[in-house]
Amino acid sequence: MKFISQLFVFKNFEKNFNFFAPFSFTCAFIFLVLAIPAIVNSPLDYQQSNAVKIMYIHVPAAWMSLLVYMILAIFNICGFIFKNPFFYLISKSIASIGAMFTFVTLATGSIWGKPIWGTWWVWDARLTSVLILFFLYLGYIILLDSFDDVQKGEKIAAIISIIGFVNIPIIKFSVEYWNSLHQPASIIRSGGVAIDPSMLKPLLLTFGFYFSFFVFLSLLKVKSELMFKKLLINRY
Repeated sequence: MKFISQLFVFKNFEKNFNFFAPFSFTCAFIFLVLAIPAIVNSPLDYQQSNAVKIMYIHVPAAWMSLLVYMILAIFNICGFIFKNPFFYLISKSIASIGAMFTFVTLATGSIWGKPIWGTWWVWDARLTSVLILFFLYLGYIILLDSFDDVQKGEKIAAIISIIGFVNIPIIKFSVEYWNSLHQPASIIRSGGVAIDPSMLKPLLLTFGFYFSFFVFLSLLKVKSELMFKKLLINRY
């Protein structure tokens, strides 16, 4: 517990960065090297043919868009509870990365949907709730920069992000409780995994790459935010 608490102290960040940044980048590289041949050699779908391989970009990006938002909301809750400004800074740093994953999810979903559904977009529950998630990310980022009082902006944006957390279970269960063109869950489901191991492997490897790269980018963003804060302090 003490080790975890030491990760979120400003004075320890440089030491933690020097360890976790190269480690996460190395992990991302290894996962990428393993994922590429696994995707290339994965079987084609008997209905979707080559179009199914968009799944290896789309699905892990969708997982990351949800995961990053959950992390963002949890850090903002911790900011309220522990009064630690570092939690708000982490949330601010990862918001743009989460928005990027959500944009990739929407873009690749549209590209995948065109040959399969015959349209780029439908206003069904899953697609609409993911679009709302993208707007939640953007709203959070905009709110942070809308106040001259930085602390006030952080707290108001944090409240909005916590309220927006209700959208996460809506996204998850939307394909189960509402009629949808989007296929039901194939991995995280009550009946167990319903996808062939030859397709599951590249999915998990790509997710490992995305997650490791997310950690690396987050560390870089936090470092840049800290450097910017130091510049402002030295200036004034």
